[in-house]
Amino acid sequence: MITMEAILLSPPDVGVLEQDYVMRAIKSGWVAPAGPDLTAFEREIAERVGAPYAVGLSSGTAALHLALVSWGIGPGDVVPVSTLTFAATVNAIRYVGAEPYFVDSDPITGNMSPRLLRRALAALRAEGRLVRVVVPVDLLGKMADYYEIQQLADEFGLKVLSDAAESFGATCRGRAAGSFGDAAVLSFNGNKIMTTSGGGVLLTRDGDLAAHVRKLSTQAREPVIHYEHTEIGYNYRLSNILAALGRAQLARLEEMVRRRRRWRSAYRALFASQPGVSILGGPDDSDSNCWLTAVIVDPELSRFTVSDLSAAMTASEIETRPVWKPMHMQPVCAGLRGTLDGTAELLFSMGLTLPSGSGMSDAEFGRIAEVIHSVLGLSK
Repeated sequence: MITMEAILLSPPDVGVLEQDYVMRAIKSGWVAPAGPDLTAFEREIAERVGAPYAVGLSSGTAALHLALVSWGIGPGDVVPVSTLTFAATVNAIRYVGAEPYFVDSDPITGNMSPRLLRRALAALRAEGRLVRVVVPVDLLGKMADYYEIQQLADEFGLKVLSDAAESFGATCRGRAAGSFGDAAVLSFNGNKIMTTSGGGVLLTRDGDLAAHVRKLSTQAREPVIHYEHTEIGYNYRLSNILAALGRAQLARLEEMVRRRRRWRSAYRALFASQPGVSILGGPDDSDSNCWLTAVIVDPELSRFTVSDLSAAMTASEIETRPVWKPMHMQPVCAGLRGTLDGTAELLFSMGLTLPSGSGMSDAEFGRIAEVIHSVLGLSK
């Protein structure tokens, strides 16, 4: 019995160029964590973003963790963070013993609401809580409003740690994702806009921070001939071979972003005439990397629900996924507080992410379009 091949949300897009880079790294003998491809990858990422320093790490989570460790964030600190995010953002805050404080979303983009962040910071200050850093998250390729967030950070005397794991290749008012804040993190997990299989980068203008993160990521070994350690370290360095894969992916980044924007435009066209249906992120995709396209379906206005669409896609072996379940709703975060207005919960209940991979074929998108047409009750 022949079955259809599944269409995934965002599988890795790798080919001959990536094979060439990785094989060259292997043949060079640099298979240990450090090496010339890692050095070159850090330089190329920094140049692409416009940040003076980049440190290649094993994941975006590791980058978040080491930034917080380096800043001395720990027990007693309260860290405002986007509630509409993947668990890794909040996990890193809890690794250091700090208390996440959830901030709800802008209804158009899903990103942290600067209005609610101001309310949160004022409330926490009135309580006498210690707040030294805020962690906004870029959602599905659309950057947060860092100009507003930075103004608030300056007003309240905070650092900004930008979680740009989903937004590499995007911009905010002409500035690249990863260039904002006191530090920013990128993720190159297998489903991201570009991948190193697993991996991430910390970006910063602070040379001391970059040096400390690099040291911590290699078990905090002191620069002496014997093994000497004066602080707790971590095994978080990105390997040279994976960095070689990243260099090939970086060379193709613009092409991959263009493909994802093409799918975003096609989805917009499919849903354009449907009442109660919108694309998360707003009407302008020019500053987004369009990592994942999410459709928001208002059941009171539309002719179908997200459950209808999800069920039809699943029946046709097409992967979909709800928008992130807000962290304040997660069992592991029970008892944690936030400044919330219900927006993230609405986006979760009405949102569905659709296949958006840069390697998706026209035929695969045609299959998706057929399913959407069937749900909408339209002819092909």
